Amino acid sequence: MNLYFECNSGISGDMSVGALLDLIDNENILDNALSSMKLDNEFQYKITKKMVNAISTTDFDVILPLHTHHEHNHKHHHEHRNLDDVNKIIDKANINQNAKNLAKKIFKIVAEAESKVHNKDLSEVHFHEVGAIDSIVDIVSFAVLYDYLNPNKTYFSTLTEGQGTITCQHGALSVPVPAVCEIVSKYKIPIKITNNEGEMITPTGAAIVAALYTGEQLPAKIIIEKVGYGRGKRPYKNPILRVMEIN
Repeated sequence: MNLYFECNSGISGDMSVGALLDLIDNENILDNALSSMKLDNEFQYKITKKMVNAISTTDFDVILPLHTHHEHNHKHHHEHRNLDDVNKIIDKANINQNAKNLAKKIFKIVAEAESKVHNKDLSEVHFHEVGAIDSIVDIVSFAVLYDYLNPNKTYFSTLTEGQGTITCQHGALSVPVPAVCEIVSKYKIPIKITNNEGEMITPTGAAIVAALYTGEQLPAKIIIEKVGYGRGKRPYKNPILRVMEIN
């Protein structure tokens, strides 16, 4: 079995998790993995079926709790985890070694991009938005689901990106955002720019592709065995990542 990621509406961490969950059709598969990270007080997650343009999709939503002053300080500390901190969380999770290796690889790709963008040593990169709990949950969840599916080969369509600017804690950033530019440049991942306003490829999404990208083209003829639909949360015409099991 092989996988084909059709990224006509971009790619993000939550879309990728949603699409694989839709393929596997087992909502409980992540329970043990995520609870074993011992971060229970820092997040909850919700898996729901949602309609997008009359198509049933799976929405993966990481929910961060409302904070008291004490909890806010606690969360603030964790928003600034560095790569070593994240790797320790992954190491203590009760997941297969292959899943751990993939999760670490994805995080390292993001860290290297942020390191270059911010001109900091890798050990000095604090993930801010990227290393916040929701990204840790997205990346570990994706790694667990991908390991469960265990495809022989993974193919990607050309990644589709928007344009304009987005606002983050660093201020206004041009789309593609700098971390995404670094990742697709380093790993020679083709992208196409559309007229959509806003970000369609997130750094986590780009890092997922980079971790699995071989450059191999989809065969001219394929048999589609099964299709999973992951819902994106941005207001585009068709915010869906479609992942196909193919032979």
